[in-house]
Amino acid sequence: MTGHLRPPSPERSAEVRGRFAEEARSERPDLATLCLLLGAEADGALDEAGLDAAQVELDRLAGELPFRPGSPRAWAVALRDLLGERYGFHGVAADYQRLESSLLHEVLRRRRGLPIMLSVVWLEVARRAGAPVYGVALPGHFVVGFGPEEERVLADPFDGGRVLAGGDAEVLVAGATGAGLRPSMLEPAAPLEVVARVLNNIRAWAASRPEESAVGLWAIELALLLPAHAARLRYERARLLVGRGEFSAGAGELEAYAEVVGAVDEEVAEEVRGEARAARAMLN
Repeated sequence: MTGHLRPPSPERSAEVRGRFAEEARSERPDLATLCLLLGAEADGALDEAGLDAAQVELDRLAGELPFRPGSPRAWAVALRDLLGERYGFHGVAADYQRLESSLLHEVLRRRRGLPIMLSVVWLEVARRAGAPVYGVALPGHFVVGFGPEEERVLADPFDGGRVLAGGDAEVLVAGATGAGLRPSMLEPAAPLEVVARVLNNIRAWAASRPEESAVGLWAIELALLLPAHAARLRYERARLLVGRGEFSAGAGELEAYAEVVGAVDEEVAEEVRGEARAARAMLN
């Protein structure tokens, strides 16, 4: 459940979304800023002071790394010792049931979260300290990497920053997908790819909780503000609007999506138009 979280005012939401879109389209999108603005859309209590405090906390943690390690492994161990062991950042299975586990300011406060958001903490603290760090979007389990490909060391923030050895990454992928690890899975994830995956997680969380459809809606709407997004998100948004009883708005969105998809698949477009007609019939 969303627990203590309350949505922002419409005015605050509009401001946050404008800043989110601007940052997402900037030349070098900042991962922490995007994740914190996402948090401000989820949590109306996260004001400007709270946004600043979260950035200051990331700076503070980076300043507590005792030295500049040389090797990728030394960096991974230093981050594990600081964040995982000293400060206790980690995850447990129950964290998947909480929206807070996908919100950076809450993860900094609770020191608990999903693999991807704990990885964001690792990434931002390590980056501020000058580490050669990047996110690694393994299927079903996000981790962080240190160093160039030939010296790459992976760490699992969900497991307190455990440094992965040998076939550990293969085991994580097999556990999540039943498939093998491919080299392409180890490519560094760009900030916007990380944010898109965070929003996917939130949409999936909300989709299994009909009472949280408002959360699913803002997650889709933020995803639509990213420069690159799947056209099908518009269809997903339209169906969610209809499900929320916003029949006219949902029908309009369905018709707009049908126009787009009609250029490549008229049969699917006609099915979507049928959904739009059914939504409009609910108004009578």
